[in-house]
Amino acid sequence: MSYIIKIMKQAPNFKLQDQDGKWHELKDYSGRWLVLYFYPKDDTPGCTTEACSFRDGRSDIADLGSVDVVGVSIDSIESHKKFAQKHQLNFTLLADPDHSVVEAYGSWKKKRFFSKTIPGTQRNTFIISPEGNIVKEYIGVNPINHSKEVVEDLKRLIAG
Repeated sequence: MSYIIKIMKQAPNFKLQDQDGKWHELKDYSGRWLVLYFYPKDDTPGCTTEACSFRDGRSDIADLGSVDVVGVSIDSIESHKKFAQKHQLNFTLLADPDHSVVEAYGSWKKKRFFSKTIPGTQRNTFIISPEGNIVKEYIGVNPINHSKEVVEDLKRLIAG
């Protein structure tokens, strides 16, 4: 189940490397809308579904103007590179192996895995305004239809 909360708070800064080893910081997206989504693991069924949905919806997002999509997980740069190439992803994936950014965005949670409770990345998304504020937050999203939700919300947000 996905919850959408309208909020207005400064997005936590980040400095992470993408699938090609290039560094990215929040300030690099200043003046643009940013869809920052957190996911558990490269090349797993739900994460692949979500990534491919963002990939396939990229033209709808591009039609909205200055909008970037960025995925974040604790996987390595090398893992991201393989995942992006395998699925022909057309957006940036950032590696957060020490999960500091995942934690800063409140997306590091304890989960039940069989009979154990283990920490891991929760599937959350944040829409960040051109001014660097979080204006929409989605917690525990459904990877199947999530990108469509994001596009509809971006349309409303951009229209004012």
